[in-house]
Amino acid sequence: MTEERKYQRCGKGTLSGGSVVAIKVLDLQSEEVCKRFDTECEVMRNVRHKNLVPVITTCSSDYIRAFPLQYMSNGNLENWLYREDCQLNLLQRITVMLDVAMATEYLHHENDTPIVHCDLKPTNVLLDEYMVAHVGDFGISKILAVSKSIAHTETLGTLGYIAPEYGLEGIVSTSGDVYSYGIMLMEVFTKRRPTDEEICNENLDLMKWITQSFSGTMLEVVDAYLIPEEEQITSKSEICIASMVELALDCTLEIPESRITMKDVVKRLNKIKNSFLES
Repeated sequence: MTEERKYQRCGKGTLSGGSVVAIKVLDLQSEEVCKRFDTECEVMRNVRHKNLVPVITTCSSDYIRAFPLQYMSNGNLENWLYREDCQLNLLQRITVMLDVAMATEYLHHENDTPIVHCDLKPTNVLLDEYMVAHVGDFGISKILAVSKSIAHTETLGTLGYIAPEYGLEGIVSTSGDVYSYGIMLMEVFTKRRPTDEEICNENLDLMKWITQSFSGTMLEVVDAYLIPEEEQITSKSEICIASMVELALDCTLEIPESRITMKDVVKRLNKIKNSFLES
């Protein structure tokens, strides 16, 4: 059981008006979890975006801390990547990652003070009935001071997704989210976790493994279900995949200042998607 699951329970309920909601209940015995609740409340109080998980209300007392959230009937992105009965094609993966990019762009650039999610990963991307992606779980997010573009923290995200400067020095910036996004983008197209045992046994990480393959054919490392068997792999598909991988690599450069911004990510993803859809 992960630390995240250890201190929270999730369920499904129905409000008096008949609306179905997801309910996240937190363990009050953990001081850290109570801090996460307060952080999530602070973040969600002032953010509204179609690709963020809507928090309907909050429940707080001496006995309970809970969030009723909009229910996402298609679960999380991790399930769609790794469960055998769930498959996403190339266009669906592009669209999902564009949704995530737009939500993150909003957090970074469209608020009075930038918000850094700090824990972007497939389990925190939820899909509604129309397969629209929504970013959730702001328990360790950071609201950056107006006068500063970085902050420091002792709270870490998830192994494999955290940026080097975040893991080593606790430096939080929007560039850290860009790094996590890039790792998730690689994972979405390769169906390989950043802690994949086979890759780690070769003394590689996901970036190095992909970089080695990028000089050859990317089709050897992408998920076999990316292009359904009944569809032929076209040059357009190959160009699209290569562009997505190149974007992921630009997000995960070691030096934070060298990484692109989420505004750039959204622009490039829109261009990639439009090019793919052109007849």
